[in-house]
Amino acid sequence: MATLFPKKPNKNISKLYLITLISILCTFSYLIGLWHNSPTAAISGQYYTATDGGVDCPHLNSTPISNLPTKPTTNLDFSAHHHLSDPLPNTARVFNAPPCNVSLSEYTPCEDVQRSLKFPRENLIYRERHCPEADEVLKCRIPAPYGYRIPFRWPESRDSVWYANVPHKELTIEKKNQNWVRYEGERLKFPGGGTMFPRGASAYIDDIGALINLKDGSIRTALDTGCGVCIFFFIISVLNCISG
Repeated sequence: MATLFPKKPNKNISKLYLITLISILCTFSYLIGLWHNSPTAAISGQYYTATDGGVDCPHLNSTPISNLPTKPTTNLDFSAHHHLSDPLPNTARVFNAPPCNVSLSEYTPCEDVQRSLKFPRENLIYRERHCPEADEVLKCRIPAPYGYRIPFRWPESRDSVWYANVPHKELTIEKKNQNWVRYEGERLKFPGGGTMFPRGASAYIDDIGALINLKDGSIRTALDTGCGVCIFFFIISVLNCISG
């Protein structure tokens, strides 16, 4: 059945033809320009000339390529042309701090007993921390106590220290009934005592372990109340249990 209206031409096909034609022309123009500006074309146009009759061969009247004049080559220099002298090395400031007097082996800046006694007794102000002013800062090295020894490594340092490093026995006497610290030979030992642990924290934890299993990992947190020396935490942490 014939249609009453003629079929409209497809505009997309017309555009496609136009784009294709433009692409071909652009490519052709590019190739012509490339050939025209190439070194081969320049040499051919300058040195290969034929006669009017077109009888002579081009290579008979040509100049050998080896004899062609060449542009002078320039050696590129990549070395730096600025020679600024290096700055002089800065010398480190040497601070020579002489050793302090032996009497200052236990000096703590903000807890100096002799300095604190100069403050008023009202409201126990002299008991507070009083750090030295800028002109009172010592500029010497605090000496180690006589007989100082290298501290023990963890976990042995949890239980004992060298007495020579902390030469004081006051707590071994005043807190003897609470078993906080004991003086044994050349060491101060910390059994983990206190009002709650007269036999030591280890014995106290063993008593708890007799009632519940602390080693299978089921107990992960323990509530620690009233412990002033925190030894309970250090000992129970070995059992992968955290005290809070």
